[in-house]
Amino acid sequence: MSIVEQLPTEPQALMEIILRQRAELNQRESALELCDLHIEKIQQEAAAAVAQREAAIAERERQIAEARGKLAEKEQAIEQIKREAADQMEALRLKHQAEVYALLRRFYGPRNERFDPAQLVLFGQLVAAEPAGAAAGQAPPAPKTRAERRRDKHGRQKLPSQLERVAVPCDLSDDKKACPCCGKARRCIGKVISEVLEFFPACFKVLEIIQHKYACGDCEAEGLNPQIELAPKPPQPIEKGLPGPGLIAYVVTSKCADHLPLYRLEQIFERHGVHIADSTMCGWIENCAELVAPLVLLMKQRAKRSKVLKTDETRVPVQEKKQCKKGRIWAYLGDPCNPYIIFEYTPDRTNQWPVAWLEGFGGFLQADAYSGYDAIYRAGTVIEVACWAHARRKHFDAKDTDARRSAEMLEMVRQLYAVEDEAKKQIAMLPGATQEQKDEIRRRLRQSQSVPVLNKIKQWLDKEGQLVLPRSPMAEAINYMLNQWQALCVYAEHGFLDIDNNGSERALKLIAIGRRNWLFVGNDEFGKHYARFYSLIASAKLHGLDPQEYLRHVLTHIAQTPLSELEQFLPDVYKARLKAAKAAGKVTSPADAPPPANSSPPATAPVSVPGPGP
Repeated sequence: MSIVEQLPTEPQALMEIILRQRAELNQRESALELCDLHIEKIQQEAAAAVAQREAAIAERERQIAEARGKLAEKEQAIEQIKREAADQMEALRLKHQAEVYALLRRFYGPRNERFDPAQLVLFGQLVAAEPAGAAAGQAPPAPKTRAERRRDKHGRQKLPSQLERVAVPCDLSDDKKACPCCGKARRCIGKVISEVLEFFPACFKVLEIIQHKYACGDCEAEGLNPQIELAPKPPQPIEKGLPGPGLIAYVVTSKCADHLPLYRLEQIFERHGVHIADSTMCGWIENCAELVAPLVLLMKQRAKRSKVLKTDETRVPVQEKKQCKKGRIWAYLGDPCNPYIIFEYTPDRTNQWPVAWLEGFGGFLQADAYSGYDAIYRAGTVIEVACWAHARRKHFDAKDTDARRSAEMLEMVRQLYAVEDEAKKQIAMLPGATQEQKDEIRRRLRQSQSVPVLNKIKQWLDKEGQLVLPRSPMAEAINYMLNQWQALCVYAEHGFLDIDNNGSERALKLIAIGRRNWLFVGNDEFGKHYARFYSLIASAKLHGLDPQEYLRHVLTHIAQTPLSELEQFLPDVYKARLKAAKAAGKVTSPADAPPPANSSPPATAPVSVPGPGP
């Protein structure tokens, strides 16, 4: 039976079936809608879960990437630290190697800093056949200077004419005077004189100062005052003291110029039969140092008038209970118009001492790179002049760790000094030139020949400074030059400046050599006393004077000379006065130097006794 046949025939029944089916359809559609909503909700939740999962995965991947980045950065940092540590270790190794080589060279090697330009061939560089600034067709080399000719002399030199000649006759015996042919006496037909230099040891002599007394006999007979008067004694550096000026001058010269400790002098005097304790000689030095203090102060005032001052310092151990402390002695050199060398002792190396000493000075100050001078330069009245010898020495010390760069720089510095040698030769050819003309010759040569070399050095420093290992000896040398560059170039602008500060270093050799013998100074006060005598001795040597005779003259006359007349004891003034007296035939040796012009002579005739020293 078909479905149609099963349907009822009544409309009402059909309507009920239709309504019932429609209700079922609506119910099914509602169920379907609910299913769709549920499915959509499930899909949304699933999409949200997927998105959350993807976000979590992305965040995890980001964290992993970030962790990998940090790990890479840490690895790079570790590698950088390793490289820096390796560079530092290499720099320290090179520095220590340079220090070891410097110590070995100091104790066992040559002290000079010679450099052969041919060493540049080892690095594939050509060596200039001509010195810096030399041009084709240049004039033939200038004749040698007096100092160069003196160095070329060899063999026995002529003995000085001022030495006393003692005749030692040599004659034939009577039996040999007879002629071996005829037996008659032979006559003397001439003589042959040869000279032998002999040494007679120093000796002590006691001067008996005899003061005659005078009185009026008639007044004494009449019972009146006899008017007794005693002839005055010659003035002594230490009133009522044992030593004469010659003995004190010998002690001071032996201690400060010949570097003999006082205990050795005591032993030397013992060999002559005279006992003088070293403590007694200390007292002599102390008294006489106070006596010459105004003269040293005058030299200081004159030196501060200089257009150019050179200075340097060195350590001086000072005795203390447990360990010697480090005192300092500073050297100050005046210019040719004020030719004095003044030493000053200070208990430490702080900048207050050079600042105080240089107060009132205006001009050029040539010194090393010690930072204590910076306060002086900042005032603006003092111009800094650096030292090329110090700058060169830094590169010379680095030659064992960086031979190529060291050789290149030493060659360029050699060219600068070649210009200075050329200036000296040109000046030697003009013996009558004034100081201004000499300075102009140096300035002209420096501007034409030294300035191009300086520009080349600056370019080399800027280039190589970026390539060398930090903290290596070569980097230290390059940074030293760069920091001092402006001060290193000042000398090329003027002719009266020197290229280096070797003058003050040579002056300090007087201290450095003595330090190896007397080892330390007793206290700060004696450091000041010795500095005064060092000033007099160094200034006397600067003028070619015998320091012992100069000190003897000063100690003989300074006690009775007014402060306003101390200028007569300045080394250059004393030398001119001694030269004039020799030209007039009044003296034959420094020991007979005339007294100061305005000094009052003693009532008795002065006694002339040769000095005790050789």
